[in-house]
Parts: sequence; structure tokens; C-alpha cells
Amino acid sequence: MEIKLKTIPVTEWKGYKNRPFLISGPCSAETEEQVMETARQLAEIEQVSLFRAGIWKPRTRPDSFEGIGIPALKWLRNVKEETGLLVGCEVANEKHVYEALKYGIDLLWVGARTSVNPFTVQEIADALNGVD
Repeated sequence: MEIKLKTIPVTEWKGYKNRPFLISGPCSAETEEQVMETARQLAEIEQVSLFRAGIWKPRTRPDSFEGIGIPALKWLRNVKEETGLLVGCEVANEKHVYEALKYGIDLLWVGARTSVNPFTVQEIADALNGVD
């Protein structure tokens, strides 16, 4: 069985500036003020291509901070509108994918904890079917 992958060279990515694609931002989005102030400062650095922030934080310990979730997606949308930076976040399930796309998140990735579960990875891939 041959698998055909549709790959897009980084040089064709939206926001590519003919140099390394630099992703920068806080590990965790904790407050709107923190996210917006960090984004404003990073937007002043010409080399930064994309603002990232942890919205959902998969944890191994119960009752620890798991991220702000959907409200923080609004903050990322505001970052994009105010600064013009592309925005991205980690997703851990198909619901995260749908929510992130609804808020116009440009780049999604699967984290290490999620990548160990092939069933979850398949659900995420299915949720992204037809999306560039």
C-alpha cells in the first residue's frame, strides 16, 4: 500500500519570510494580559513568524493546572488581529482541533503525551481532513 502525503514546503507557508520560521511565546497562556503583552513584545522582533501559547496542558498528575482552554483561543485570535502574527497551539484531541480552527488558529501540533496514543492521533488527523 502506497501512502500519498500532501506536503507543503515551508517556503510556501503563509507568513514565511525567506528565513528560519521562528515560533515563540509562553509555555502556558495564563491571563489575557500576559498573552497580549508577550505577543506585542514578540511582534517587535522581526525574526518571529508565529506566536504560540499553551492552551491545553496535558498533565500526568491529577488536579494540576490543565490550561485555560477555549477562553485562551479568543486571546490568540486577538493576538493575530492586533499584531498580524500567525498563531499556534498544541491540540490533544479532536475537540481541540475543531475549537482551534473555529478561532482561526493557523498552526496546530500534537504534543509528546498525545502522540503515544495512535487512536487519538487518528482522531486528530480525521478532524483535520481537508484543512491545509
